[in-house]
Amino acid sequence: MLRALTIRDFVIVDTLELEFNASFSVLSGETGAGKSILLDAIGLTLGERADVSMVRGHGTPQAAARAEIIAEFATTPQTEAWLATQELDAQDAVILRRVVDGSGRPKAWINGMPATLTQLRELGDMLVDIHGQHAHQLLLRTDAQRRLLDEQAGLSAEARALTEFWTDWQKIIAQRKRIESDARGLEVERERLEWQVEELSRLGLKPGEWDSIQQEHQRLAHAASLIEGAQQAVTSLSEADGAIQERLAAIIHKLRHLGEVDPALKAILESLEPAQIQIQDAVYGLNDYLSEVELDPERLAQVEQRIDAIHSTARKFRLAPDALAAELDSLSTRLAALQGATDLDALNEAEQAAQASWRKAATSLGKARAKAAAALSAAVTEGMQSLNMSGGQFKIALNPCEPSAHGLEQIEFLVAAHPGAPLRPLAKVASGGELARISLAISVIASAASTVPTLIFDEVDSGIGGAVAEVVGRLLRQLGRMRQVLCVTHLPQVAAQGDGHFAVSKETLSGETLSRITPLTGNARVDEIARMLGGIDITSTTRKHARELLALAG
Repeated sequence: MLRALTIRDFVIVDTLELEFNASFSVLSGETGAGKSILLDAIGLTLGERADVSMVRGHGTPQAAARAEIIAEFATTPQTEAWLATQELDAQDAVILRRVVDGSGRPKAWINGMPATLTQLRELGDMLVDIHGQHAHQLLLRTDAQRRLLDEQAGLSAEARALTEFWTDWQKIIAQRKRIESDARGLEVERERLEWQVEELSRLGLKPGEWDSIQQEHQRLAHAASLIEGAQQAVTSLSEADGAIQERLAAIIHKLRHLGEVDPALKAILESLEPAQIQIQDAVYGLNDYLSEVELDPERLAQVEQRIDAIHSTARKFRLAPDALAAELDSLSTRLAALQGATDLDALNEAEQAAQASWRKAATSLGKARAKAAAALSAAVTEGMQSLNMSGGQFKIALNPCEPSAHGLEQIEFLVAAHPGAPLRPLAKVASGGELARISLAISVIASAASTVPTLIFDEVDSGIGGAVAEVVGRLLRQLGRMRQVLCVTHLPQVAAQGDGHFAVSKETLSGETLSRITPLTGNARVDEIARMLGGIDITSTTRKHARELLALAG
């Protein structure tokens, strides 16, 4: 439930702090006093988009620096679980905060942690359900009727899944039709890819082969020079008269004896001994190299032929030689995809499977809708009897239709406003007042089945009055026994039923118009009910009637 609401510098509200009870509260006030501003503020904390015009005095020299709204809700097991998955502090409350600065930049927090609009909306759907003042007009649209039935029956997830099955099915159909209409073009593309893949496969270039074969060619092409140079190095190091290895050994031998005379020479000796070892290792390495390197004109010719083949293929494909292996992988993947996509037999099988999945889901959803439609039809018909539509009947028809993303049936709300009248589509039968009453009956019934703890009704009682208004008030009060209900109303019969009452008014201070919301009790509440009954001039008679309404409600 909504525990408290704090508003600062929002539209025409400067500062406002309200606390709410857990049952049925009403908000009343003259037209234009700012009743909708309160709901807009709540909506902002629930993820509605922000606008710089929401900042009080925007565009004037007296403009506030920012608008701020803080809504505190009691937690529920569902919200606690959601907060845990989002790694947000659960605390003992859900505190939603929105700020809009003077440049229009909005910010949001959940329990003190920065949040996104998506997070606010997901959490808001678990906390508040708002029935707008134009909700009854939506009932005239078939898509709204279908959504209402699915939501009331808890079938929204199944309806979304059905739409996904339909989308998958239609994609396969479109693919099949595209292939059938462009079969020649696809065949040409397939043949081109097959030739390219065959050409590259015949070359058989492996990843990294281009670098290694260039190195091998370099070595084979300069084999004579390499052998001659390595042999000269071996000769100079170890085989020639006065070779470096022999001379260094003599020097070390001499210094070793001298080092016994003067220890200062030992450090120099320690530097030369590793050099002797390294020269010996170099000689071993050169001999090994000479044993492997040889003049091989035949292999050189093979390597040059391979390089020519690679160059030739690279020119055909207008690629660098080292990119040919990756190109083969890419073309092979595209060819496999095209072959699969142009396999009409496989596509027909996939189409049949997708159609079967859709039809199974559509049939299951249709059965569930039929059961829910019967229950909701009976409940709304019963509600109509108490809303001055005695003998009236409401029915949700499931008319067979062509397969669609929404199933095998079209949802249609039918109504007979009077006894004996035939059932006809809602849009063709109901007057404005009748439509408002039917909408209210549906809203109350649907809300009673909801798990959302806070319900807000924004002038959903427009178009009704008299005894019906009293019934509406009792319905909302009854609903308030199950969950928190907030209702913006202009009907005194509804306002009198509230367990709590807030009056919305306007005043002008220093040339600025501000909205005020005041909790009402005692005589103040009597005066507000009297104003709603008789207008601006409150008389003893309207006060008397107001007290009678409150007494009847109590």
